[in-house]
Amino acid sequence: MAYTNKYICMAIKTIALLLCFNATANQTSMEVVATFNQDTPPGNIAISPEGRIFLSVHEFYFKPLRVVELLKDGTTRPYPNSDWAYAAQEREHGGLYGVLGLNVDKFGILWMLDVSGDEHAGRLIGWDTTKEKLHKVIYLAKPVIKSTSFLNDLAIDSKNNAIFIADTGTGSIIVVDLNTGHARRVLESAAQTKAEPLDMVIDGKLVKLGGQTARLGINPITIDHKSEFVYFGAMTGRSIYRISTKDLLDNQLSEKELVKRIQRYGDKPISDGITIDNAGNVYVTSITDDSIGMTQADGNYKTLFKRDDLSWPDGLAIGPNDYVYATINELHRSPVLNDGKAATLGEFKVIRFKALAKAEIGR
Repeated sequence: MAYTNKYICMAIKTIALLLCFNATANQTSMEVVATFNQDTPPGNIAISPEGRIFLSVHEFYFKPLRVVELLKDGTTRPYPNSDWAYAAQEREHGGLYGVLGLNVDKFGILWMLDVSGDEHAGRLIGWDTTKEKLHKVIYLAKPVIKSTSFLNDLAIDSKNNAIFIADTGTGSIIVVDLNTGHARRVLESAAQTKAEPLDMVIDGKLVKLGGQTARLGINPITIDHKSEFVYFGAMTGRSIYRISTKDLLDNQLSEKELVKRIQRYGDKPISDGITIDNAGNVYVTSITDDSIGMTQADGNYKTLFKRDDLSWPDGLAIGPNDYVYATINELHRSPVLNDGKAATLGEFKVIRFKALAKAEIGR
């Protein structure tokens, strides 16, 4: 009888381990949500509380369309409407100069980060996706915006009614008060927001920008679901850092003191977008090896998916039911990063997978 009980216990443990393994495997399976033709190379992705999906159209491909909504049947429509969704230079009213970063707050406001230029300010354009009307426009002008600014991505803090913008061009964060529209630049002196001396090599080719080796500062940026910390890193960098929202919002702190409060969170590869689940796993799009991984709460990095068709995974977003969504856009084959020539292989898509823990959007 003792031997029988022993074998029964062993069998139960084995079954439990198999169930645990299968649950983990199911959590990390990946599926393609939608594919796109050459007219709609996706940039970043935003998902509303109701599950509506919005995409920026990456400006490195020089398409007239700026933002689309991805419909349930896999097709897209210009968003918010034909007046706003296309290049501002071609519109008498409305229009967008160039949008990469976009996100939706808990009230259903889609915030689109419109780039600055020599002859116009940058803008945060809030569109009410429930009432389908313009909510607010916040202008981002000099001296907060500089001639070298490249407004890339953003994280929304609905708890404190603020937005944190990654300015890749200057290697800094722009803090925007949504109540007043006041904006200020922080962490421009921080080494943690600057590119490291790393070469971006994809498919055996060194990626260049403007004839120079592409080395880019802060781009990936996200906020946890409790709005306690903003997580960020240099695109060409090996670290993820975080800083408390309380400190970022404290305009009494000096730049020097603020830099001291940056914490190193963990390892990462050369990357583009990031997002985070409730357990502190930071999901990362690794652009040099066709993969998506995560920086775990203990600081170690782990690859989740590595596939040939994950050619430059770009933006990440949390959607309903703990899904993580990602855009794939072959950006190293765009004219801007490929000596002026478009050489795409038709691998534009949105994919998704289950987060390894419960995941809510930090809004």
